[in-house]
Amino acid sequence: MKQSIPTYDLNSITQHGILIERIEKRTMSTDGNLFDKGIHRDSHYIFTYLERGRAKMMVDFKMIEAQDTAVFFLLPGQVHEGILMDDVSGWFIAVKADLLPDTLRSVFEESLIDIQPVVIDRITAEKLSSCAEMLQMSCTEEMLATKEGFLVVQSLMNAYAGLYALIFLKENNPEVSTGSRAVQLARKFRILVRREFKTLKSPSAYAGLLNISPGYLTEVIREVTGKSAQHLIHQEVLIEAKRLLSFTQLSVKEIAYELGYGDHTYFSRLFSKVEGCPPTEFRDRYRSRQ
Repeated sequence: MKQSIPTYDLNSITQHGILIERIEKRTMSTDGNLFDKGIHRDSHYIFTYLERGRAKMMVDFKMIEAQDTAVFFLLPGQVHEGILMDDVSGWFIAVKADLLPDTLRSVFEESLIDIQPVVIDRITAEKLSSCAEMLQMSCTEEMLATKEGFLVVQSLMNAYAGLYALIFLKENNPEVSTGSRAVQLARKFRILVRREFKTLKSPSAYAGLLNISPGYLTEVIREVTGKSAQHLIHQEVLIEAKRLLSFTQLSVKEIAYELGYGDHTYFSRLFSKVEGCPPTEFRDRYRSRQ
């Protein structure tokens, strides 16, 4: 057990921030290369498209399983581990967050619900396959070496990610596509919370960054998500606390400081209130199941 959760980026693989791989009838178990990294997180997005087969992984304490023609994605920072790949064919695409436009990132990062793999129809599958093939053919050193060529590759990447955004919006939250001011504000709030939760703990701090009143922020977040703004801040803190409790040997006091709490007893009380048990009990429960 380590003092931190390993985080990987694309720099050791590509200097351009985009990686695309075609997967053909791949089968892996605990003896396969899929497990070389073990439990870890990545600093980039991962988009996985299964044309056939079955894949299974742990993502932030939940088992995620995709089968047949399905898509799923991982956000930067999510802790995950590969469990199984059985006769999988499809596409694996990774991209640095700053290469995607905010309009797409907001769809993925708002996470108003738990994201699960989505089974797609034949027409959608054909669109994804065509876009992935064009992206792979264009993603060459020759193309990426020039500004114009890189823009072509980035545009194809945006198109591919855009198809994912449409799939998950339609499947999980159709009303989000209305693009109302309230929804857009909620998206910006969630992205800010993901970025700043270690240093900013109050809704009023985020309201200041968004140039609105705390009361209006509270009203909007409640309307769009059904939850309070403070609850969503606490949830972001909680998931990171659970990651550190489960996958590192940091003490509760060290974790509290890591998450921006000078008073570790306050952090422990907050964790107990939200999760229903003290941090040490959560750690013991999780590890006893392994």
